[in-house]
Amino acid sequence: MNRRTDQQRDRIGAQVLVCTTDRDSAYACCADAGADDVVAAVESWLRDRNAFWSPIAVTTTACLGLCSEDGTAIAIQPRDEWYSDVTPADVPDLLEREFGPDAESIHRRAADA
Repeated sequence: MNRRTDQQRDRIGAQVLVCTTDRDSAYACCADAGADDVVAAVESWLRDRNAFWSPIAVTTTACLGLCSEDGTAIAIQPRDEWYSDVTPADVPDLLEREFGPDAESIHRRAADA
């Protein structure tokens, strides 16, 4: 086992967590609400700004507790920003609000702007 905390803290300034939970139940899940398309939209937005290999990491996750039929759940850490009902069409505005139009603002929270 290798502890890599310091290296990752230096490398990653923000992490976009996208729920991709897929479950067979009566409750809504993000997979059924287009989670894969939301992940693709986040990655595309970063690539379009040459920021895919930037300090902004994209991670798929299990349930974030915000699943609905209307879209996917996203959390942005360590900013402690949480979004529900996110669709691919929402991603550009959401990420621009969080990171600026060119993904240059890693450390500023949208709530602080």
